[in-house]
Amino acid sequence: MLQTYLCRSLAMDLRLDPSAPDPLHRQIVDQIRHLVATGRFSPGQRLPPVRALAAQLGVNINTVARSYLELERAGVVSSAVGRGTFVAEGAASRAAEFREDRLRDLLGRAVMEAFSLGYTEEQIEGALALQLARWREMRSSAERPDLRGEGVAQEEMVLRIAGSHDLALDLLVSQLSRSRPELSVLSSHTGSLAGLVALARREAQVAGCHLLDEETGEFNLPFLRRVLPGEDLLLVNLVHRQQGLIVARGNPKRILSMEDLARPGVTVVNRQRGAGTRVLLDLRLRELGISPHAIKGYDREVPTHTAVAAAVARGEADVGLGILPAARCMDLDFVPIASERFDLAIRADDVDDPLVAPLIATLRSDAFKAVVREMGGYDTSETGAVVGATGVVPVLGWPGADAGMS
Repeated sequence: MLQTYLCRSLAMDLRLDPSAPDPLHRQIVDQIRHLVATGRFSPGQRLPPVRALAAQLGVNINTVARSYLELERAGVVSSAVGRGTFVAEGAASRAAEFREDRLRDLLGRAVMEAFSLGYTEEQIEGALALQLARWREMRSSAERPDLRGEGVAQEEMVLRIAGSHDLALDLLVSQLSRSRPELSVLSSHTGSLAGLVALARREAQVAGCHLLDEETGEFNLPFLRRVLPGEDLLLVNLVHRQQGLIVARGNPKRILSMEDLARPGVTVVNRQRGAGTRVLLDLRLRELGISPHAIKGYDREVPTHTAVAAAVARGEADVGLGILPAARCMDLDFVPIASERFDLAIRADDVDDPLVAPLIATLRSDAFKAVVREMGGYDTSETGAVVGATGVVPVLGWPGADAGMS
């Protein structure tokens, strides 16, 4: 069982887990290094005496003594006979460097173990992407980046993406940031319609959308014509994906169809107005003749697919409409409902822009597509292809460049 001990004299929390693979002295060392690296401990500050810290943590004094000795050998602390143990000068940079090495070592061991069990590089990166999505959602109380990028220096290269949320889009941004660190990417999950409005106002260069037009049965293109009439735009496919009902593991309430959302005792979590998923839900409810007022939780809105999955995982809702990777990252079950096309809307004259071009190159790469497929629930057969356009000549050299021209 995890035990927490408070060292009040230094206002620090040390969390020791006797069941963890790392011995207790190593846990103490790592956490003190973190406190030093993050500035919680400053040079010259005194650490608790060995006996006092051992008593506070409920461990043997030799455990603490060994920790202090290791920290001293690494130059993080210094000891003086009769005076005690102090944070050393320059300790923060040494501690930060060590923590980076430690992280690489931890991840390296995990990756090597996965390789030894026969997993491919794409499977490992796909699993990592899902785990990162899960942890991001768990700390989602932090504010998301502002669409206008306030606080970002004007001279920086800033690519702004607005619109619908998708884990494949999160992965695209992550891979782009790794390959092009000089770019700043601001991705805002505003919903498909709001993303197109941001594109129209030139508050974003790229808009993610998956809007199904009820009259034509066509994805996205009719909405481009309505929101940005007369403009030269391209729809570049991100993925084809599955939408479905995200439910608890084992589906204890046997929620198998959209009709079940209106059953007594079933609580729903919904996406925000303007989100493509919300549009799909409302369309299906109209087709079935179900009033939103008949659905418990219909008015509870969250901004992302992972937020839907998190609400189900926490037991705050029984079901929500979302994508398979979001269900997988929270270890939930998934009932497929519909397939849809998720596109990126881009101005035609921005295709060769130094901000947008690297995004498109990453999108079209085999490495990106391979990892997306491993996340599950995605079809990448058209990824990177121009699947629609308004008022423009086909872009030479692009797969599918002649599709959907108006």
